[in-house]
Amino acid sequence: MASAATGLDEGRPDARAQLAGLIFAVVLIDHDGRIVEVNHAAEDLLGTSANRLLGTRLIDRIGPLDPRVEARLGVSDDALVARELAIRVGQHDARVNLTASPLVGYPGWRVVTLSQIGHDEATGPAGGEGLLGAPAVLAHEIKNPLAAIRGAAQLAARKLNHADKKLARMITDEVDRIARLIDRMQQLGSTRTGPVDACNPHEAIRAAVATMRAAGGEGDGIEIREEFDPSLPPVLANRDALEQVLINLVSNARDAARAQAGPKTPGGLIIVQTRFVSGLAFSAIRNGRAVPLPIEITVSDNGPGIDPALRDHVFEPFVSSKPSGQGLGLSLVRKLVRDMNGNVSHDRDQRSGLTHFRLHLPQAQDVS
Repeated sequence: MASAATGLDEGRPDARAQLAGLIFAVVLIDHDGRIVEVNHAAEDLLGTSANRLLGTRLIDRIGPLDPRVEARLGVSDDALVARELAIRVGQHDARVNLTASPLVGYPGWRVVTLSQIGHDEATGPAGGEGLLGAPAVLAHEIKNPLAAIRGAAQLAARKLNHADKKLARMITDEVDRIARLIDRMQQLGSTRTGPVDACNPHEAIRAAVATMRAAGGEGDGIEIREEFDPSLPPVLANRDALEQVLINLVSNARDAARAQAGPKTPGGLIIVQTRFVSGLAFSAIRNGRAVPLPIEITVSDNGPGIDPALRDHVFEPFVSSKPSGQGLGLSLVRKLVRDMNGNVSHDRDQRSGLTHFRLHLPQAQDVS
């Protein structure tokens, strides 16, 4: 990388700081394929701290791999690009884009990058949120005539006989449904963020579960299991937004788990787990700086999993596997989590038959 003028170098981050700030994993391996150095994102992806990773073989941490990729990784002087590569990290399956770049002047040494597919991605003018930000005026113009239609249906209902009143109610119900859809679209396009403060994540989880139950989740043969870390410190979040995120995730998990259960065939399972990812230093880049995200909330279900064709697009607007789904729930989740400087991702563990949605959020006292 070419250096800027001397005057601009003052206070410039060194190479180590630049690597630490990257949102994808970077691993330095020697001629034997052993890990010599990792950045913070690699610690998070590989699920353990640098101290435990150093000296171990990279292939042992992410394998077994596609035999062709594994063979190419065994040739120390070969460059390699592998897209949508299936890897195994601990007990979890993941898909990544992998590159291996030889270091000129250091025979056998390579820099390997791993970028996980399905993780929350930065949004901008080309992202889903940017596309939905513009139609605010259009939403307003739609809601005005909707209100008139609803009012006319209510007036008509007063003059209709009893048998026809249900038609008027159907009109008002559909108008209300469309209005709610527009409200959610406006939420996605909003650039306003709510205030964040220290809050107890377990209280938000229990409130979300209670809301789901009140909305008709009782008696569906689904077990909700709590695996909470009682020593978890407060999270820095907007309490209302966090609760809405959890309502969406738990409701989606319930819908997925229903495929495994029913009133006569119990077996559906939702697991809500919290933990402090100590030593992993998982972070996201927000406003040009790395924000540590040590608080992890995972919502898991034993449903059939996400359609493989949709896995890379579940956080995009209007993408849904549900026959009557609007495809806005997970888009709103991503938007609200990013507003709290957090990150959301998903993965499927085929061995355990669980789909995991993971939130990573900042600790209250760690962010000023």
